[in-house]
Amino acid sequence: MGFKEISARYLEPLSQWVMIIGIVALCQPWSMALHSYGVTIILIGLVGFSVFSKIKPAPKEE
Repeated sequence: MGFKEISARYLEPLSQWVMIIGIVALCQPWSMALHSYGVTIILIGLVGFSVFSKIKPAPKEE
């Protein structure tokens, strides 16, 4: 398994989950530290998703 397959299978969904966690951190009322870094977490996930969504594996030949 090469980097392109790892990117498509693990890193792209991980970036999506980081964005979701950032939204939850921004909207939760319990921790001011999480709220303070919510936008930063969303941006890290967005940059990761932008990078990893451009790296696609070659189509499989049958």
